[in-house]
Amino acid sequence: MLNRLRGAMTRIFTPVADALLKRGVSPDAVTITGTVVVVVTALWAFPQGWFVVGTLVIALFALTDSLDGVMARRAGRSGPWGAFLDSTLDRFADAAIFAGVALYYFGDGDDRLTAVLALTCLILGSIVPYARARAEGLGMTASGGIAERADRLFAVLIAAFLVGVGVPDVVLTVVLGLLAVASAITVVQRMAMVHRQAAAAAE
Repeated sequence: MLNRLRGAMTRIFTPVADALLKRGVSPDAVTITGTVVVVVTALWAFPQGWFVVGTLVIALFALTDSLDGVMARRAGRSGPWGAFLDSTLDRFADAAIFAGVALYYFGDGDDRLTAVLALTCLILGSIVPYARARAEGLGMTASGGIAERADRLFAVLIAAFLVGVGVPDVVLTVVLGLLAVASAITVVQRMAMVHRQAAAAAE
């Protein structure tokens, strides 16, 4: 869903990207800075139940996920290293967000079900991109599915923000449950894609 907004985001970030490049800021620096801020914020604010502050800061710096790509293209530096760095650091950011939520509900939030669902989303959220990477390493494709990264992050951050402003915790519990199911389905979808390609190649 959110991937369809990439064109609009590129237009918005182009002036910012040009300004940063003129000041000697590299795309890698933006990638690393954004990830560090997201990880620190998620593991500091969320475990204390500061969902509003945490969500706003994470949402702001998560935008660097698009900005660094625009910068790389504008500077003519797009290549395997940037793609590898971006994908690798994305895993840190995703894990920190769901881990932060889990830590809160294992602690002061006192809701084991919500905590377990957050951990389930963390685990399945790491398997989804692994399935794609492994398939591509074997010369096949395994993209798409009903729960891609941008959609998962959007859903959990919106739910966390709503809980932070006073909506009952059950909203976040339901969203995490739906994300866990959607992520599991996405893994199965990607496995099925690879199975079809492998079977076709064998024939």
